[in-house]
Amino acid sequence: MKPAEIRDLTLEEAKGKATELSKELFNLRMRHATNQLENPLKLRILKREIARIKTVVAEKERVK
Repeated sequence: MKPAEIRDLTLEEAKGKATELSKELFNLRMRHATNQLENPLKLRILKREIARIKTVVAEKERVK
């Protein structure tokens, strides 16, 4: 998701998306530990996506 798309989400939707991505990241880490992950770059992509969402959530909470 691009930052503009994330900003269009409500605060609750953005937090839910961050939680969902965190769970997916955990699952990918487990698969990576057992050498079952096909694309290790997916880990980096997910971390960045979570960081983008958390940044937008922090911005929205400051504006409140």
